Amino acid sequence: MKISYKKLWVLLIQRDISKVTLRKEVGIAAGTMSKLNKGEEVALPILLRICDYLDCDIGDICEAVREEK
Repeated sequence: MKISYKKLWVLLIQRDISKVTLRKEVGIAAGTMSKLNKGEEVALPILLRICDYLDCDIGDICEAVREEK
């Protein structure tokens, strides 16, 4: 399984929030933001802080996707 943050990027576009603004407002480290951009795993507390900032559920910003074999 792999994680996808495509829903997060769509939500940011819909709300007219830049990635830079999200990073500053939520207090996300540059390395963690890089992981989000690459679709790598990040710590659950960070995802929960993003959800709190965007007032949404975790399923609204990410999803698990099966990797094709």
